[in-house]
Amino acid sequence: MSHRPTSAAPHLRRLVELLAAGAPAEELGAVAAEARRAGVDARDLAEVEGATEAALRVRNTLRQHRRRETELTALFDTAGDLAALRDLDAVLRSIVRRARMLLGTDTAYLTLADEEAGDTYMRVTDGSVSELFQNLRLQLGEGLGGLVAQTARPYASPDYRTDGRFLHTGSIDAGVLDEGLVAILGVPLLLGSGSGGQVIGALFAADRTPRTFAPEEVALLCSLADHAAIAIDTARTMADARLALAELAEANAVIREHSAAMQRAAESHDRLTDLVLRGGDVSDVAAAVAGLLKGEVAVHDGAGWPLTSTGEHGGGGTDGREHPAGAEETTAVEGAARVEKAAGAVETAGAEKAAGVETAGAEEAAALVAAAESSRATAHAVFRDGRWVCAVLAGQELLGCLVLYGRPELDDPDRRLFERSSVVTSLLLLLRRSVAETENRVRGDLITDLLTAPDRDPAGLVARGRRLGIDLDRPHFLLVARTGDAARERLADAAVQYLFGCGGVSAVHEGAAVLLLPCDGTGPGTAARAAAGQLGRLAGVPVTVAGAGPAAGPRAIADAHAEGVRCLRAMHVLGRDGGGACAAELGFVGVLLGDDHDVDGFVAATLGPLLEYDAQRGTQLVRTLRAYFGCGGSLTRAKEELHVHVNTVVQRLDRIHALLGPGWNTPEQTLELQLALRLHLLSGG
Repeated sequence: MSHRPTSAAPHLRRLVELLAAGAPAEELGAVAAEARRAGVDARDLAEVEGATEAALRVRNTLRQHRRRETELTALFDTAGDLAALRDLDAVLRSIVRRARMLLGTDTAYLTLADEEAGDTYMRVTDGSVSELFQNLRLQLGEGLGGLVAQTARPYASPDYRTDGRFLHTGSIDAGVLDEGLVAILGVPLLLGSGSGGQVIGALFAADRTPRTFAPEEVALLCSLADHAAIAIDTARTMADARLALAELAEANAVIREHSAAMQRAAESHDRLTDLVLRGGDVSDVAAAVAGLLKGEVAVHDGAGWPLTSTGEHGGGGTDGREHPAGAEETTAVEGAARVEKAAGAVETAGAEKAAGVETAGAEEAAALVAAAESSRATAHAVFRDGRWVCAVLAGQELLGCLVLYGRPELDDPDRRLFERSSVVTSLLLLLRRSVAETENRVRGDLITDLLTAPDRDPAGLVARGRRLGIDLDRPHFLLVARTGDAARERLADAAVQYLFGCGGVSAVHEGAAVLLLPCDGTGPGTAARAAAGQLGRLAGVPVTVAGAGPAAGPRAIADAHAEGVRCLRAMHVLGRDGGGACAAELGFVGVLLGDDHDVDGFVAATLGPLLEYDAQRGTQLVRTLRAYFGCGGSLTRAKEELHVHVNTVVQRLDRIHALLGPGWNTPEQTLELQLALRLHLLSGG
């Protein structure tokens, strides 16, 4: 079956209806395309196309009459827009829209010169439907627009695609074709007059059908272009004025900020200087810097371990306590003791947890030392792991570091203040170290006299101690530390650093370092373990530490030293070098070595789980274990002595295994258990 061509009549009627309705040229021009798609035959299609052209001519004639009436009004409106210029884009859009309306063209657009790129670009369009056309850029001399910009003269083309007066390029022709433009009129946007005028762009009106632009239309578009040039120049002048005002305001702000920074720096310098002159300590400097910088400040020693802090970070902050200005600093001794206290709850938390706490502290200290080394290398504070770190130096020696928390952003004045504070801190640390070394030598003589002749003049020793800031009548821990002969001098220096600022004293006696420090509420074993770890880090070699006490008074301190020496010797025999302990923690060996001979404590520590189980359930696990050991480990002889079945003996031994652990029948544990059973029996158990 053949397809019958569609009649042209509906399309012709459509043209008439569009013309009567005052439809735009786009809709009139689209009728021919619709007829072509509808399959109108060639003759009728030609008729439709002819009718379309006729309709467009009629529309143009009618439009010219209407345009004359509105031109003057539009020019007055444009002048009013310029007088009330607020938004340059809005004014340019209004001018382009009025150009299209007054000239009755299908589209209008405005291009501006790009001085950096050396070409022109589309700034505003009205009536455009092509994205390619809206993004065109024209070099000077290319196309009609490039020629207008180059010559500063108006140009019009009734049919751009066939006009040979212009330099056609592929990109421009493609954009014009995509938009469907045929007739184009372009006039320059001029600033100034005569030969000195500057072309800043061009204003265009274009039709999608061939058209010859009348001289009065060129003059009208030139008038609108003059208005556009004035608007652009005015906007640029206003923008320059606003920029100048903004720059002036910014300069004033910088001056005020610089003045405030200088005043603040001067006040900070005066405050820190006053602290030093009044005999302030490192904790006072930390508190002052924290107040000035609105953050938390901590001071750490050269090994990264805490000295003092104003908050929960760093030394003195491991337990969350703050240290007000003027209070005695929390030092590496206390910080390490807390770590060891948390780690030393072996009976309740386990050795693995203890090792984890100490390892975390060591990793934190190592990270701070690395950050301080970076600060020393750059001669500035560095930001690491959410905190600012500044090296505290004496020449090239790293005394420690100043750490600031709570200030992720630090401007230059505050950073310089933070760095200046590290200089004050270094002076105080050097002064304290010199004083501490001198005092420690004097105090060391006191320790020697305490250990060699405690009964010669006890009252005199106590009086000497008070003059040196040591109250011998208060309870103290006595630690004896030893390492290899090659590192003995380093151990002595490490002991001085370890006790720095805590009120303790150290001396070298009989080849070992002896440390006397105030009791901190823990125990001698905890203090020994804390000292072993810290002294080992400071000396760079493993250090074995034995603890004794608490002891008060010259004779008790001398006895504690003797117990510590015996404990240290026992630790070496037991293979516990590099650690810390007290006599009470060495089992039955500690009972033999200790001055207090805590038999009940040894029995309770060794047989406690069995004694408690028997007391709660009325069983005879302790008696069964005594019989088992007494019969040489024979189940048969043990069941006869106990008058029970052999299976009962086995079940009781299984229960003992569960309560004491899998190592209860090893030779070392067996020895302690038998000794504890004998002591328990002798005490009437």
